Amino acid sequence: MGIQFGREICGNLDIAETREWLVTNGIGGYASGTVAGLLTRRYHGLLVAALKPPLGRTLMLAKLDETILYGDRFYPLNTNRWGDGIVSPEGYLCVEQFSLEGTVPVWRFAYADALLEKRVWMQQGANTTYIQYASVRATAPLQLGLKAMVNYRDYHGITQGNSWQMVLDPVDLGICVTPYPGATPLYLLGDGATATIVHNWYYGFDLAVERYRGLSDREDHLHAATFQVTLNPGESFTFVASTESHPNLDGAAALKLRHTQEQKLLGQWKASRSIKAKEPPQWIHQLVLAADQFIVDRPLADEPQGKTIIAGYPWFSDWGRDTAIALPGLTLCTGRSEIARYILRTFAKYVDRGTIPNRFPDVGEAPDYNTVDATLWYFEAIRAYHSATEDDALIQELFPVLADIIDWHCRGTRYNIHLDAADGLLYAGEEGWQLTWMDAKVGDWVVTPRIGKPIEINALWYNAVRSMANFARRLGKPHQEYEAIANRTLARFSRFWNQDLGYCYDVLDGPDGDDLSLRPNQIFAVSLPLVGAQGIAPLLNPMQQKGVVDACGQTLLTSFGLRSLSPEHPQYRGRYGGDPLQRDSAYHQGTTWGWLIGAFVCAHLRVYKNPVQARQFLEPMANHLCDRGIGSLSEIFDGDAPMTPRGCIAQAWTVAEVLRAWFATEE
Repeated sequence: MGIQFGREICGNLDIAETREWLVTNGIGGYASGTVAGLLTRRYHGLLVAALKPPLGRTLMLAKLDETILYGDRFYPLNTNRWGDGIVSPEGYLCVEQFSLEGTVPVWRFAYADALLEKRVWMQQGANTTYIQYASVRATAPLQLGLKAMVNYRDYHGITQGNSWQMVLDPVDLGICVTPYPGATPLYLLGDGATATIVHNWYYGFDLAVERYRGLSDREDHLHAATFQVTLNPGESFTFVASTESHPNLDGAAALKLRHTQEQKLLGQWKASRSIKAKEPPQWIHQLVLAADQFIVDRPLADEPQGKTIIAGYPWFSDWGRDTAIALPGLTLCTGRSEIARYILRTFAKYVDRGTIPNRFPDVGEAPDYNTVDATLWYFEAIRAYHSATEDDALIQELFPVLADIIDWHCRGTRYNIHLDAADGLLYAGEEGWQLTWMDAKVGDWVVTPRIGKPIEINALWYNAVRSMANFARRLGKPHQEYEAIANRTLARFSRFWNQDLGYCYDVLDGPDGDDLSLRPNQIFAVSLPLVGAQGIAPLLNPMQQKGVVDACGQTLLTSFGLRSLSPEHPQYRGRYGGDPLQRDSAYHQGTTWGWLIGAFVCAHLRVYKNPVQARQFLEPMANHLCDRGIGSLSEIFDGDAPMTPRGCIAQAWTVAEVLRAWFATEE
């Protein structure tokens, strides 16, 4: 049995509104909501279209308010909470069961002796959402009514309707919504239904999660039209919302295609695995499907098949750091090396002054390059790809770009990123900039600036230069210079070890000296493949490696990842919440990060050489698949028990690192 809830979850609004579903379209668009059908975020909607793939995300169809007339009784299936706190109607009380078919959410509404099934999915490669209703049990016809609530705004925004007049035009089998001249039209269609134009604003939808986040928590949506259709027992009806004027309206064919695509993904994954490997549990199968939700198109003029990775849903775009970290788990561990190749080639086009972009802005301006680690993780992604495929052709193609990156780092590039000739360690940072993954910034306040020589940056640098030496050797190119650079880093990396504390400094040579805060970044000095691989000198000796793993395990480890700061530190924050200032001040000051569990498991495996025990650290994630983002894994969790999930409901590098670590323990 896959993921499935009954009335014990669906009928309890306090729980059902915290369980969120997600479907995606492979170009950056998505649909998301709660099991209860209640809007709780500004990011919820049945069609959040990527109008400039993979960005330009725009909320177009917020929800459908559904009603059933069966016999002589009227049943509301929708649920809304209003600004005065009243929940009306309470359609969640009709939900007898919620489940996932692959990634397709399925509701079963029970009323009298009848049962209605509802499914939601998207067409891959198109801004098209399907909502299908099937009368699976009934003794008489039912009349289904659908109030289409539309909007047109950036997905980060919020709408106050006021006197906004949208243009609503009847078209064959539905209506066309044009919010204003020049806007992308929305087509609402349903073969067999009667569509009646309404144009009536509904004011004051309450968004509880936005209130928790300290943001505006009221929104208005336009009731554009009502669709009505009669379903006889055994019949189904598919409602389609699309930016295309003539999408496929055959719901059965569209659903079959979606299931076929997901079976193909699972088939690719299974075909890539060793025939000696044991069959993974069902929750790993679910993660393989979840992995695909983050892989999207980023076509370029000279790379029409360009690909990238969405960092997290519902609000992140594609980030260089997240893409590079997530690539091995999302593509190589799922048997999709060709996707990895596209992504690596795509990002090579954006290298500038020896760095890849940190972030592509939502509105499409020039990329931001304020990162020191994204480029080093890019090296590790290439190493992992080559290790899995032995694709020398790609290494040959990218080698000039990689050589230029190393050269820029040695002589110095933006944000004072440079190799210190005195000790061979990489320095990075300028006042007012956040360059590592601990990148929270509120106004001009960088919460964890980490200016100096961060430990994971130097572990990544060593890993990258060793990789470069191996690439050069593989291609018959000079490799001695890269070996020499790596050896200089190795010779002074011991500076990070604090003998008195039994673990590593987090940052050396910062404005205030060396930072002895116990943070998880040191785990990469043990976990990265080339910091201690056979035949390559390790950065830390066996005693020090064990000290790092034990310090992280005994102080930072939680059920869902590693805390970003020791609970014993005076600046530790064990709860993540509140307004943006409160949240960002806790983001890397104690909050648990799910993606770090991958590095911890691999480091633990290297030190203790016990794959069964290492894999046990991943098992709580199986239960988490039924929490918050159903079928996926969250971005962050509270540092304090019970480690409540926070942040994005589906995070690329969390899913990726759990998959990568699972299969590392298998090998």
